[in-house]
Amino acid sequence: MTDDTTLVRRSRYAVAAVFCVHGAVTGSFATRVPWIQEHAGVSAGQLGLALAFPALGAALMMPLAARVSHRFGTRTALRGLLALWTLSLILPSFAPGLLTLCAALLIYGGAAGMADVAMNALGVEVEHRLKKSIMSGLHGLWSAGALLGSAVGTVAAHQNLSAQVHHVVAAVALTLVGAVVCQFVLNIHPEDDEEPPARFALPPKSALLIGAVGFCAVFAEGASLDWSAVYLRDILDSSAGVAAGATTGFALTMAIARLTGDAVVDRFGAVRTVRWSGVIATLGGLLVVVAPNAVVAMAGFGLIGVGIAVVVPLAFAAAGRTGDNASQAIAGVATITYASGLVAPSIIGGIAQASSLTVSFVVVTALAACLAVFARVLSTSTRTAPGDVLPR
Repeated sequence: MTDDTTLVRRSRYAVAAVFCVHGAVTGSFATRVPWIQEHAGVSAGQLGLALAFPALGAALMMPLAARVSHRFGTRTALRGLLALWTLSLILPSFAPGLLTLCAALLIYGGAAGMADVAMNALGVEVEHRLKKSIMSGLHGLWSAGALLGSAVGTVAAHQNLSAQVHHVVAAVALTLVGAVVCQFVLNIHPEDDEEPPARFALPPKSALLIGAVGFCAVFAEGASLDWSAVYLRDILDSSAGVAAGATTGFALTMAIARLTGDAVVDRFGAVRTVRWSGVIATLGGLLVVVAPNAVVAMAGFGLIGVGIAVVVPLAFAAAGRTGDNASQAIAGVATITYASGLVAPSIIGGIAQASSLTVSFVVVTALAACLAVFARVLSTSTRTAPGDVLPR
């Protein structure tokens, strides 16, 4: 085994740990939203407004990640951006009102987005050098980190520990872990004569097409996560416990599919994998729409989870191959997918209000079918072999 191969493999594990840390911050925050709402004294409607600010902050700041990586190199940039993200966890729990909560969540989302772009770009680089798929597994570890963070948050909530204490401790611990693992990621610097990327620039057209595929997957994900329990309760008259099980089952199947998805991608390729993933998700959506009982509907949501699991990781990987600046293309795709996650729950609710929740999931099923139809855009690959500096 050559030294270069050892360094790349070591970087793979380090980037995997970064994904886990990033997910743990999200899980830590999500479990304490009720405490934050009560502390800030905001209504449900005001909380809904505030929770739109993370996506706004991410969309605004993601394009800057490429410039930061160009200026400082991938290792230093990721270390700094990840620390900014982990420490921003502290801010929302100290917000005393709506305006400060919105400001805190704007910063929180901006830090999340920049770290997200940096770690995905580095994951794409490691995948490129290993010459095998790793992005699905990386995103699966993000899900595992989110589950770990939410588990710790649930324990903290049951112990009546304030979110302020919980998030300070979690932020410090995750920052230290992040600083350690970032020491082992690839240290890539631009060539001396390479122009820095623009602060804000439109992604390449091919990245927009890839983003559209990611949009369909994230729309189905957001709809299923936020509305699966409501669907079982309102449409199929299920108990609260059974209805909640639909959401848990969906999240679990998606996480498992991501952790095992790289082997499938290596065997069949990205395009065929996404094409068949779209078929599976479409079948799941059809089961949900026609389900006569909760068991069939839960199976449908599980199939949706399996079907969409690998799409976003493969979309990021494809975006990283669309040009010379992987971070800029990934930022474009990530912005589109973040927007999808933001609008999906409200669109589903609006359709349900105008017609029915069943019709809403007809729309989800149609978008899942689009994955199978447009999977070919993920075959884009214009990138040349890298000749960057490895860590020393």
